[in-house]
Amino acid sequence: MGNYKFVHSCIRVLDLEESVNFYKEALDLKVASRRDFPEGEFTLVYLEDEQSDFQLELTYNYDQKEPYTIGDGYSHIAVTVANLEESHRKHKEMGYEVTDLTSLSDSGGGYYFLTDPDGYDIEVIQG
Repeated sequence: MGNYKFVHSCIRVLDLEESVNFYKEALDLKVASRRDFPEGEFTLVYLEDEQSDFQLELTYNYDQKEPYTIGDGYSHIAVTVANLEESHRKHKEMGYEVTDLTSLSDSGGGYYFLTDPDGYDIEVIQG
């Protein structure tokens, strides 16, 4: 046992096109692959950045009509960015739901949260 490596994380989305566009526009993610399963009535879209092997899997179930229940925990995914202030300004200008910039210490760093169309939080951290 050992040598485990993260491969992907999955979130369920209500509107596949809206979610793909959000992740492309907000985080510059690219579609790595798409797998349609009409017999199972779902589609999987894998998104990736150009710097790591980790992927975000968007699962779209054809018959889902109501938004998914996200839960009451503080679950989120996280990304880093070289210029946090510029990223924060860009996301606000694009009309996305973002929190204020904050930091856990006086030594700098910093982060904010960005919310996707399905209500999932993304922590954007100073890289």
